[in-house]
Order: sequence, then structure tokens, then C-alpha cells
Amino acid sequence: MLAVHFDRPGGPENLYLKEVPTPRPGEGEVLLKVAASALNRADLLQRQGQYSPPPGASSILGLEASGHVAELGPGCRGPWKIGDAAMALLPGGGQAQYVTVPEGLLMPVPKGLSLPQAAAIPEAWLTAFQLLHCVGGVKEGETVLIHAGTGGVGTAAIQLTRLFKAIPLVTTSPQEKIEMAKRLGAEAGFDYKTEDFSEEALKFTKGVGVNVILDCIGGSYWEKNVHCLAPDGRWVLYGLMGGGEVNGPLLSKLLCKRASLQASLLRARDKKYKEALVRSFTDKVLTHFSPESAVRLQPVLDNTFPLADVRKAHERMEANLNVGKIILEMP
Repeated sequence: MLAVHFDRPGGPENLYLKEVPTPRPGEGEVLLKVAASALNRADLLQRQGQYSPPPGASSILGLEASGHVAELGPGCRGPWKIGDAAMALLPGGGQAQYVTVPEGLLMPVPKGLSLPQAAAIPEAWLTAFQLLHCVGGVKEGETVLIHAGTGGVGTAAIQLTRLFKAIPLVTTSPQEKIEMAKRLGAEAGFDYKTEDFSEEALKFTKGVGVNVILDCIGGSYWEKNVHCLAPDGRWVLYGLMGGGEVNGPLLSKLLCKRASLQASLLRARDKKYKEALVRSFTDKVLTHFSPESAVRLQPVLDNTFPLADVRKAHERMEANLNVGKIILEMP
């Protein structure tokens, strides 16, 4: 099969397609014939040599994919059948023509969605669901500040915050992206390049502050995050795009607000945790992607590239040009 490959860490120019052996499904696994895979920041970090896959995971890039069931491994209990359309959460391996998946990490493709749209759901939407529901414990009426609000996780988090009857605010840039976030349901957006988002968030909340912050930036935002966090607020950290260093009285400021800082990553979680997360997401969220749902959820697609153009896809994400998910379609 063809798969995305790189021989040494570095820039997008190191990526190319390589023929590698097709994997065989093990106990309780399904072989998925991949139709589409979505790009994530973790793919960029892995290509740069900064994020190794978990032990036992494929070294091929790709944390989510959609396609059709091609083979059932020994011990599979169903309900999957050969030919079924499915989407999958993966620890790696999605940017290839085939990938093996524990059957508990497969989800049905929601009615009305194409396979490229379905490929944009598993990693981004499960991450947003985990951050809001499982880690942040968002409650009805609370205010949620979502950094990088027009990325894959951000566009999912806006819609899920609305689904949970909370109030989404976003940081992004430029103004066109803010308007797009508002169309998805954001109550307000702050241009982090031209505004002090912490002051704007305090104005919006009439000085109270935000209850939850979803933060993929980290170090460079810590003072502003704490400044606009409400008493008893939850700061949920899931990325370090702005660095991992903190210099200053972070702990004393958190203590004064009785606030909590919680860190979460999905890729490194064990299979049991991920399977429970997939079940919960399937029960609580998946039906809302269907056209009949009163609260319609929609994966946001930025651009679709053929797998052979994987370099261009990485370059687009690295330049922060994407609004929503970048999709790779298999040959």
C-alpha cells in the first residue's frame, strides 16, 4: 500500500509517498480501507521530530480516518461487516491506504456526511468533547473561551459548547475568521493580534471572567488566561503552540482565584479510555450530525488535497491558513 513517509525529521519537503506492507488486523481489530484522513497539529510535530507515536502505534502519520471495513480480525464481536462505512480514532497510521483499528474505536459515518467530512470528526471532535465534557465539566450557562477557535478542535468546540447550552467565545485572527466563528455559534471573537483578549473577555462577562478556557497555546498566554479566568474557573491545557515555559507567579494567581489548571492529551491515552470516550461521544453527540437533528453539528472542512500533495497540506497548516480541517484523500 502507499503511505506518507519521511526519512528524517524536518520540514514538509521531507514528506513523500512510499510503498509499505499492508497491515494485518490482530485480535479484536478491523482493517479499514482508507478513503480520507485529516491532518492534525500532532502530525506536524511528529514530522518535526517533536512528538513520537505511543509505544506500539504505527509510525505513519494520521490520527483519524474514514473508509470501509475491508477485513475483520479474529475475535471481532460486531456489529461491523465487510463493506461498512466507518470513521476511526487512531494513535497513528491514518495517512495510508489501509490501517488497522481496534473495533471499539470505530464509529458509523453519520447520515448525510461524505467520507471526507467523516474523516474530520474523530480526533478533533473527540478531543473537543473530552476537553469540554470529561475534563472541563462545562455546565449550562457557563462561558467558554476557546483559543485557536477556527482550527479543527476549535470549530468543533464552538458547536459542542452550544450543544451543551454554554456560551462560546473564541480567539483567532483575522476578522474574517472571527466572523466565520460567529456563524458557527461563537457569541464573540477576539483578534489576538490586535486586541488584548483577556480584557475583551472581561468586558464581555461584565468583569466576572470566563468559566472555562480551552488552551492549545500554553506559555505565552498564561498571564492573560489567569487574568480573565473567573473564580473557580477551569483552565484546560491541551497544546503548547506558544511554548512550555512559564516565568512568574502562576501558582499564587491560580490560588487567589481558586482556579484549576488541568492538562489533557488524547493520543497517549490507553485503549480502554479511548473506547469509553468513543462510546460516550456516540451516545451523546453522534446523532446531532444527522440532518434531522434539532441542533445540527457540522464538521468544517478547509481544503482537500490528494495524498500525493501531502507537502502542500502540511505547508498550509504550518502557515496557519486553514479554517477547519485539512483533508487528505487516498488514491
